[in-house]
Amino acid sequence: MNLKGVLTVSAIYLAVLGVGFMLAPRQIGIDAVPADASPALIAYLRIFGGPVLGIAVLNWMSRNLEPSPALNAIILGNIVGFGCVTLMDIWAVFSGAGRPAQKLFLVIHLLMTIGFAVAGRAIMSGQRR
Repeated sequence: MNLKGVLTVSAIYLAVLGVGFMLAPRQIGIDAVPADASPALIAYLRIFGGPVLGIAVLNWMSRNLEPSPALNAIILGNIVGFGCVTLMDIWAVFSGAGRPAQKLFLVIHLLMTIGFAVAGRAIMSGQRR
């Protein structure tokens, strides 16, 4: 997959998550957010959705950029972000603390990390997309 594809897929995925956290935190956090979750937890999840939606917009707007230091920063930020989330998924799955859907999210986040690393490698090394 090329970088434009990875940026597009990640933008859509993150937009769904961001809007989901803001408007339907119990549903987006199925099996993780209890039905009787405190108002403070719901408010926290809603706030968390904002930055996720912001990264979605950043990825969407950068999908057609030419190679540049700014694009390199966006690629590296996504590698770090999705890489950290992947590590947390691994921790949750192998510690037994994760919800049933955690294995699916582990695969999605690992593929996003790999996608950004592979597609971004050519851009960051100065080659064309």
